[in-house]
Amino acid sequence: MKKVGNHNSFSRIFFLCLAFMLTFSTLSFAQDAAKGKELFNSNCAACHKLDGTSTGPALRGVAERHSADWLHKWIKNSSGLIKSGDAAAVKVFNEWKQVPMNSFPNLTDEDIDNIIAYTSEVKAEPKPGAGGAGAAQGAATDNGVSNMVILGALAVVLAMLVIMLLLVKKVLSKVVEKNGLTINEQKSLPIWKAFVKNQFAVIVSVITLILVGSYFAFGFMMQIGVDKGYEPIQPIHFSHKIHVGENGIDCKYCHSAARTSKTSGIPSLNVCMNCHKNINEFTGHPDSTYVDYSREYYTAEIQKIYDAVGWDPIAQEYTGEEKPVKWVRIHNLPDFVYFNHSQHVSIAGLECQTCHGPVEEMEVMRQHSPLTMGWCIDCHRETDVKINDNAYYAKIHEELSKKYGVEKLTAAQMGGTECGKCHY
Repeated sequence: MKKVGNHNSFSRIFFLCLAFMLTFSTLSFAQDAAKGKELFNSNCAACHKLDGTSTGPALRGVAERHSADWLHKWIKNSSGLIKSGDAAAVKVFNEWKQVPMNSFPNLTDEDIDNIIAYTSEVKAEPKPGAGGAGAAQGAATDNGVSNMVILGALAVVLAMLVIMLLLVKKVLSKVVEKNGLTINEQKSLPIWKAFVKNQFAVIVSVITLILVGSYFAFGFMMQIGVDKGYEPIQPIHFSHKIHVGENGIDCKYCHSAARTSKTSGIPSLNVCMNCHKNINEFTGHPDSTYVDYSREYYTAEIQKIYDAVGWDPIAQEYTGEEKPVKWVRIHNLPDFVYFNHSQHVSIAGLECQTCHGPVEEMEVMRQHSPLTMGWCIDCHRETDVKINDNAYYAKIHEELSKKYGVEKLTAAQMGGTECGKCHY
């Protein structure tokens, strides 16, 4: 009996150790792949992608195409391997237009193994999901009862009330007829004749109509050219939420003219290609808070950029076949108004969000502010000019601070409400 017990104890210890070793080996592989991802992003991502070609070939599954020993030699000294006449090295070099690959002698064998482990991971398939209007409509349906259902219910209630009134009238008529009652009906003037004879009512009504009509007419005219909330669909979908909010790209990287020019300018597509020459698909997580559409939708929009500039992502070269992009203008001041972006951005030091709102939260760009004269004047009256370490305002601040007896000055105190500043 004791022998059996010892045998069982030994078996349990053996299997526990085996399970521990398997678990540890799995965790070690995961850690290797995680380290490999960091090394890949810092050393390889400039020229390679896991899926899809870039300056170099796609690297997912590269361990299945080449041996680990060959990959170590290639990564540490690709040019030396080519000069040695290695057939595989020469073939890769010629296939990719003899573009030399950087050598990485600083990477250890463990680092290279970690990178290979990362490139050997199976590609995760995206979850099927619909983006855009369909998703928005579904959300609206899930969050509450639709407007059509509410209107239908109200219509049914109204119809029931009308039927009840008709039935009550019919019952009352029968009661009157049965009891032999008579209803005294006095002849009265039509409403319009009674109204015409009452001069006071006529005068009050005319004045009221004039005032109300003027109010609505003035309100209508004041809305002409005021497009607050205007949110047009562009020929190429551009998500400020992803580029500015998630990726942290500075507004003035794309709209560089805002620093030195009257207008902020629409960035040319070569600015887009600075990044999208290598980024040819959307790889963000579909469940992220900054993603409003599907991966396929965003990737298709990137393809529109390639079609416009004539870029072949497979051959990694321009075809020369270009198509103009017909952007829809959103912000448009009247021709008789002068506004200079550089004065507000470079001199005044205003943030873009001051006028354009929380751009980093906008999936589709819209006009945030009314851009009316009253809105501009209110800003000039309420905003203090940034004078610290600002040589542009040093002299005028010195003179006006003595005149007004204050340390802080608004744009209005510096002449920001004079007609000629914006209209000339």
